Amino acid sequence: MFLEPFFGGSHRDFAEGLAAHSRHEIDLVTLPARFWKWRMRGAALHFWGKLQALSRRGRPLGSYDGLIASGLMSLSDFRSLAGAGCPPAMVYFHESQLTYPLSAGESFDAQFGFTDITTALSADRVVFNSRTHHERFFSELPGFLNMMPDCRPNWVAAAIRRKARVLHPGCRFEGGDLTRPRREDPPLIIWNHRWEFDKNPEGFFEGLDALMEGGTEFRLALLGERYRNIPAAFARARERYGGRIIHDGYIPDKNAYQNILRQGDIVVSTAFQENFGISVVEAIAAGCLPLLPRRLSYPEILPPEFHKEFLYEGHGDFVQKLAWLAMNASRMSDARRRLSRAMAVHAWEKASGAYDDLLAEMALSAGGGCGVPPSPADRDSVLDKPGRVG
Repeated sequence: MFLEPFFGGSHRDFAEGLAAHSRHEIDLVTLPARFWKWRMRGAALHFWGKLQALSRRGRPLGSYDGLIASGLMSLSDFRSLAGAGCPPAMVYFHESQLTYPLSAGESFDAQFGFTDITTALSADRVVFNSRTHHERFFSELPGFLNMMPDCRPNWVAAAIRRKARVLHPGCRFEGGDLTRPRREDPPLIIWNHRWEFDKNPEGFFEGLDALMEGGTEFRLALLGERYRNIPAAFARARERYGGRIIHDGYIPDKNAYQNILRQGDIVVSTAFQENFGISVVEAIAAGCLPLLPRRLSYPEILPPEFHKEFLYEGHGDFVQKLAWLAMNASRMSDARRRLSRAMAVHAWEKASGAYDDLLAEMALSAGGGCGVPPSPADRDSVLDKPGRVG
């Protein structure tokens, strides 16, 4: 059983992709992708009530070999309600509240960080979607715990690390027709990220402004999922770029979305936060040339031989490389083919095997995840010592 309290964007892609490609039978139980803070606080209660009803219809929780949950739910709350009837559980961290950037005017709520910690402790297996995410989580954890004035549970890092691993999410895509000649129209630049602050649309549009000021022609497709609070930069972009925009809107139909990507020349990211980058992988596989920051997860998903040309450092380098790609994209067919082939490793057909093996191993070694105690060495290093507020 897969419990997904935020069934949208990358969370939905992952859940549906795993269920469709796994050799195991996976049932999805989901909630709409909104009110993420309330999902972390209350989704466990909702799911437990819903599963009680399902159990009365003949499919009790205990009949499953394993449980999967994303990190936007308190797994510790759910397992405490389920008790001994809960099967072994894997938590998949798309993001962590210890590392997620705050929007303007938002204050840090430490309780969400503690929910991440107790969720990881109560799981039998903890999976991060990239090495970058895994490393950032464990590098932030000591500082987070140091916020506590005393009685710091410093043993939790070692306890979580012992059962943590990295598995990139699979992607569902079809490569573009990379043998066709590119059109002589101005290059089509793709934005296919969420319309939210952490994807830094302001930085993206500043790059496009620089192209305009330099006289470089381009076309623009504004894709990506939208939520309640859309950054003002998108409204200004419609006015500024006008007829250059060939598409403006989220495309729920996968085939129609892929068709736009296959027409694209360049896919750009200016994100502040990205733990993997499914949208970028999809676009590269379809034939788009990437322009990505040399940070976050992008150096991890882009093979090293492409780093010099397609990763940038700082705004000046971004503008310079964007202008160069816009002027030369039509002549880079060999790079398109090599980049597209490199993304094949992320296809679900190849990625699902590692997940299937992990789920089978978890089911066979049932137990041991809930309430894992610290090791003697961990305990000895964290006796009740006074501390200062960090």
